[in-house]
Amino acid sequence: MAERGTSRRPEHLSPVPDRPDPGHLLRAVAGGEEAAFGKLYDLVAPRVYGLIRRVLRDPAQAEEVAQEVLVEVWRTAARFDPARGSATAWICTIAHRRAVDRVRAEQAASERLAFVGRAQVDTPYDAVADEVSGRLERQQVRRCLAGLTELQREAVTLAYYQGHSYPQVAELLGTPLPTVKTRMRDGLIRLRDCLGVTA
Repeated sequence: MAERGTSRRPEHLSPVPDRPDPGHLLRAVAGGEEAAFGKLYDLVAPRVYGLIRRVLRDPAQAEEVAQEVLVEVWRTAARFDPARGSATAWICTIAHRRAVDRVRAEQAASERLAFVGRAQVDTPYDAVADEVSGRLERQQVRRCLAGLTELQREAVTLAYYQGHSYPQVAELLGTPLPTVKTRMRDGLIRLRDCLGVTA
């Protein structure tokens, strides 16, 4: 019995992962290890950019915000608490928050310009009409989504409304990645046509 108890291999007690663990790397980054940050950057940067790109339409802005997010990760790594979730989720939360902040800042700037323009031409702002217009647009989007195939609708919803990457969508739907990409492309074309959006 004693021999069986001592025959465990050390790698069983502390397995070496096939790919770097973001949580382990983040803890090392918190300790000031630049090499760990380089590995973490390579591991999460594509996902961070992809998430931000789905929120921001402008690729240049998305790249800029992604860099801001990764700098924030470097500076605040010590705040990561593994008891509250995974390192990847923590980083993605920062990315999503930054992207939304950028959208809000852009909207606020546009609204300020629009307000100045309206004031100059003395045109009253009709908040009720704007609200009605927004509701009608949302209803039209729901109607157009309902016109897609089930796979198209699920893929578009997972990618554009829930922030999943294409590989994640493929995994969640149990569908090959090329099929997901094709269905999503076709679905977006159908949505564009249904909504009357011109390229």
